[in-house]
Amino acid sequence: MVSENNGTAPQADSRPRILVAEDNPSNYKLVEVLLRRDYALLHAWDGAEAVELFRAQGADLVLMDISMPVMDGYEALAKIRESDPALPVIALTAYAFEADRQRMFEAGFDDCLAKPLRADVLRTKIAHYLASE
Repeated sequence: MVSENNGTAPQADSRPRILVAEDNPSNYKLVEVLLRRDYALLHAWDGAEAVELFRAQGADLVLMDISMPVMDGYEALAKIRESDPALPVIALTAYAFEADRQRMFEAGFDDCLAKPLRADVLRTKIAHYLASE
């Protein structure tokens, strides 16, 4: 199920919109707690829902888990890039080895953050990419 978790209609919310593709409820809850005050959040439980939600509502930035059911983060990224090649997309992953990071950059992610996420790093990265638009 695709859900919007910011409590307001997207048209009425002027905050930057971040699409969070995350299948783990506790990981999403952490992101939500860290970001909901400053950003309008859209949540997809898997990569296919992320693509569907992006096409339906758009986003200013995407936080994309790599390992998800139905469609992984790499495939979802490729489909989103077909619609918007310049959209900032940050990978969220438990796979923090240099080879994994290299694969993410080669796939077209703008950046990647290792789980568990650090609040200060997450906020700084998001602010950087939204300011670059």
